[in-house]
Amino acid sequence: MDRSHLIDQLARHAEVFRTLFTGLSAEEIRWKPAPEKWCALEIICHLHDEEREDFHARLRSTLETPGLPWPKIDPPAWVAERKYMEQDFAHVLMEFLAERGRSMDWLRGLKDAPWANAYIHPTVGPVSCELLLTNWVAHDLHHFRQINNLRYYYLKANASVPLDYAGSW
Repeated sequence: MDRSHLIDQLARHAEVFRTLFTGLSAEEIRWKPAPEKWCALEIICHLHDEEREDFHARLRSTLETPGLPWPKIDPPAWVAERKYMEQDFAHVLMEFLAERGRSMDWLRGLKDAPWANAYIHPTVGPVSCELLLTNWVAHDLHHFRQINNLRYYYLKANASVPLDYAGSW
């Protein structure tokens, strides 16, 4: 796939996240459809951490030093370790959007980058720069679906009327 198209998608996705997360009530920010599911606050904290420590950092590492180990990450553990539920939603959203802006500046500033580089992951094998960039876009899309589901189930849980008229979810 065309790299510039993927980068443009990542840039546009920032505005989608901004829109999806704007106007949520305090209750909706922390509401979960089930105890094991994430709320909007946990999702934005995750996105912020992934932006810095996974996709951007690992793509940079693979472009610059593909033979060195990737920075370690543990997204499931971060929820408790980094106290996601104690974070300020508006602040984390602002930080995520700023971080995405820095990622876009970096990606758009790459000239003659060695996009053919690949990191040899100890369990999954070669992970190319193309795979990382494409999966960065896919990660955003995954969370769009998650946020939309969360917002739908919040509406359903709090509506005084059935939602069948809207169609099947």
